[in-house]
Amino acid sequence: MDNFTHNIDIILSYEPHKYIISNPIKKEEKFSRMIINLKNEFYHVEQFSKDKVYHENIPKKDIKTFITGIMENNYKQLNAWNEDYELMIRISKKGKCLFSKVRNKNIQPLAMDHNRRKNYILPEGTLIQPLVDMGIFTQSGTVVKAMYDKYKQINRFIEIIDDAIKDLDIDDFTIIDFGCGKSYFTFVLYYYFRVIRKINVTIIGLDLKVDVIAKCNETAEKYGYEQLHFELGDINGYQCNFPVDMVITLHACDTATDYALFNAIEWEAKMIFSVPCCQHELNGQIESDKLSLLTHYGIIKERTAALMTDAIRGHLLEYCGYKTQLLEFIDFDHTPKNILIRGIKKNIPVAVKNKRLEEVRNIIREFGLNPTLYQLLQENKYFD
Repeated sequence: MDNFTHNIDIILSYEPHKYIISNPIKKEEKFSRMIINLKNEFYHVEQFSKDKVYHENIPKKDIKTFITGIMENNYKQLNAWNEDYELMIRISKKGKCLFSKVRNKNIQPLAMDHNRRKNYILPEGTLIQPLVDMGIFTQSGTVVKAMYDKYKQINRFIEIIDDAIKDLDIDDFTIIDFGCGKSYFTFVLYYYFRVIRKINVTIIGLDLKVDVIAKCNETAEKYGYEQLHFELGDINGYQCNFPVDMVITLHACDTATDYALFNAIEWEAKMIFSVPCCQHELNGQIESDKLSLLTHYGIIKERTAALMTDAIRGHLLEYCGYKTQLLEFIDFDHTPKNILIRGIKKNIPVAVKNKRLEEVRNIIREFGLNPTLYQLLQENKYFD
């Protein structure tokens, strides 16, 4: 490779604090990429295989020897960053070593912003490919400024899941994601379980669109996510003949959330995480003579119906044996769909369960409601 050593010397002269080696020449190369960060008097190296990350430390004085030895005849790209520039070496198909330099202008390190100093579970500076493909991370693993709110939202959801599982002694875990759509969050979730938590997770994503399922399976194969796959499946009536540890449903529209929750209850899933969307059902039913103040104004009626919908769902989950919380998982300014229902399978006292059911029946009677989850539980003899 012509000029290779010379271009490495140019990059080192800028004293980068971070390097990424990527784009292996051979498909069978053990590591898909390496991330190298300066830590005082040494460089910390993260080497990424399909589902594992290996770590080692390199003395500062040895960084040129390390990078040259790793790159030569093995990888086609090196990116490096200091405070002002991104520098890059690319090896062309003809073996030419191409150097480029651009000023950092589209990214803003977290250290420059007091509000961004939180230690997120999905840390900036780590190349998480699904976040790159979503446009949230640059190829260097830095958050794109315009996507910071989305980055924060995804981290918040992962934090809520992490809070539920961090103290559990688990080696294997099975998750069903209803209505997965394009599924970038599903890929991030797989990364969290496999790479961060080192848990042997299997995730099944369900959607009704043939092209979406095909694309998601293709992407899972590209990432090397061997225990993540996608199937055509309807939330209403999906058959599952294996134990399910967690059910996730993000923005399932209107009563689709109820069918997902009911399936999770039927399977005795250990955990349920649901972000409901478009709660129209009760808005078309809600009426009250005594409390007509809540139904007189259209916008108040709509919001009351939406909140009642999720409150009823939470109480019915408690009746079915889930310790349930309704959480705000992101600031209201970022999205109006900001309630997350978290249900964890627990031994709920009978008196508490009966109280929750009676409270649901009280509101049903007062406002003339017939919510889908209540119907499904009643039809399947969960209560008289």
